[in-house]
Amino acid sequence: MSHLQIALLVLIFIGTFSLAIWAVGSVAGNPAHHRLNRLLGAGDDAGHRPSHQWVEQLAHATRKLAKLSLPEEGYESSALRRRFMNAGIRSASAPMAYFGLKTTLALGLPLVAFAVMTATHTPLKGTGLMYLLVASALGYYLPNYVLGKAIKRRQLEIFENFPDALDLMTVCMEAGLGTESALSKVADEIGQKSPILSEELHLVNLELRAGGSRERALRNLALRTAVDEIEGFVSMIIQAERFGTSIAQSLRVHSDTVRMRRRQKAEESATKVPLKLLFPLIFCIFPALMLVIMGPAVIQMVRTVMPAMAGHA
Repeated sequence: MSHLQIALLVLIFIGTFSLAIWAVGSVAGNPAHHRLNRLLGAGDDAGHRPSHQWVEQLAHATRKLAKLSLPEEGYESSALRRRFMNAGIRSASAPMAYFGLKTTLALGLPLVAFAVMTATHTPLKGTGLMYLLVASALGYYLPNYVLGKAIKRRQLEIFENFPDALDLMTVCMEAGLGTESALSKVADEIGQKSPILSEELHLVNLELRAGGSRERALRNLALRTAVDEIEGFVSMIIQAERFGTSIAQSLRVHSDTVRMRRRQKAEESATKVPLKLLFPLIFCIFPALMLVIMGPAVIQMVRTVMPAMAGHA
């Protein structure tokens, strides 16, 4: 290894170590400031949303890099803001953390790849440049993948617990409660099983208490969750109110439909299991099985047949 390569590796190590120390210091913050906020009561609201604290910390750590890719305008009406809502991320620092992470990974992974290529004496031509481009693309699109997985996980939990919420709402309305009271009761009861669905229903109640119309609050619920079953529930409630039909009976029918869809989805997932197991069986289990079965026979053939063939030769 030449002196230039050693010096380059030392500089990369110093830069990475300095960046890590700065990130840890930015995330940790000032303990005295945190204690003062707790004494003044400023930390109470943050305590109700512990899952969003990492967004604030990440945004604070990458705020300078985020300015390189953060859009200046149009975020409020963009599809990315709806994706954040679908993932349950409502922090104002979410775009700063998101674009800061994208910029950091898009610039950091090629540096890591370059350090590995330098250590392994890989030339920066052809394949080397392709490695750098792949590392940069991977760092840029990795946050998109993570956000998409978070959205699917949240939608799956809402989908699996929504039939139970519909049954609770049906019982409440058949007992004589109104729509708002039934939603509030369901939001309180379903929280023990699905905090995500409970939070969404609480937001609907807050919009209604703030003076918003029931139709607008329900449509916002469908927009935040992006679950087809909830969109059907919202349309059913709005149409039942417009035409004066029984909401409780409509809820019972819709609950049966949603429960049937959940069962069909479970059956579909169970049907896919043999196909998903096929590739691990072919590439992992069958070679080992063939080695165990055919290994002794091959060894015996090598011991008996090969010397005989060599003697005839």
